[in-house]
Amino acid sequence: MPPALTLELLATPAGVSGVRRALRSHGIDVQLCASELVTNVIRHVGEGVPVTVRVWRDGGLLRLGVTDPDPRALPVLVAAAGAEAESGRGLALLDALALRWGVEQEAGRKTVWCELFTDAEAVAVTAAGTPETPERPGRRSPSAGALGHPSARS
Repeated sequence: MPPALTLELLATPAGVSGVRRALRSHGIDVQLCASELVTNVIRHVGEGVPVTVRVWRDGGLLRLGVTDPDPRALPVLVAAAGAEAESGRGLALLDALALRWGVEQEAGRKTVWCELFTDAEAVAVTAAGTPETPERPGRRSPSAGALGHPSARS
């Protein structure tokens, strides 16, 4: 299915803000995940590298992909960032919000992707006010990602 939205930009802090604005209509979870993925490109690949952000619907899911030119810089889910840590929470946030996520490597690039419920399929709120979905009540157990990478989910 072709992307509903494709953004091509340079990975910069201003670019992260622009991505959030461009994805406003897709909901806060999509904005947060895209923001974290583009920020990871800045931090681990380099500021100013070209990035492509794609968003599309696939049935009741929304799929987000962020492509950068370094297939070797793979995402790593950090066990638990301490209260004083200045980084290490981005992928944990993505992991908590996404139904699943992973990495696709190709010659000269990689795409880190995630799938989320669309607003139409949004979370139901339990009596206690805790977000819950039919497919994902509470915490999921870890599984290997698209490349068998232990930090990715699929």
